[in-house]
Amino acid sequence: MYIFQELDAEERKTLLEELARKIVDRGMETVAVMFLEAHKPVAFFAGQAMIVMSPFLVPLLGQDGLRKYSQLLGDRENVELLIQRIEEIAEERRIAKVKE
Repeated sequence: MYIFQELDAEERKTLLEELARKIVDRGMETVAVMFLEAHKPVAFFAGQAMIVMSPFLVPLLGQDGLRKYSQLLGDRENVELLIQRIEEIAEERRIAKVKE
């Protein structure tokens, strides 16, 4: 599998959901949203930096995971979708806590 292979829509949606849920589960939504908003203009470079750092990231993410996350985070649109999904999940959790 090539590192430059594009993500399909279903794969992108799954990765966004998985990453957003992990962030909210750890209570890091505020920090993550601030970080992502601040770095959205350089999203392409973030994706490329992941490729440059691949010798260190492959043991953590696996080669396919590295490809997927570098593609995901290297696109501004995906970063914006991730931010929106983080905010949606965090809001759902706040509402659920209030109802309890």
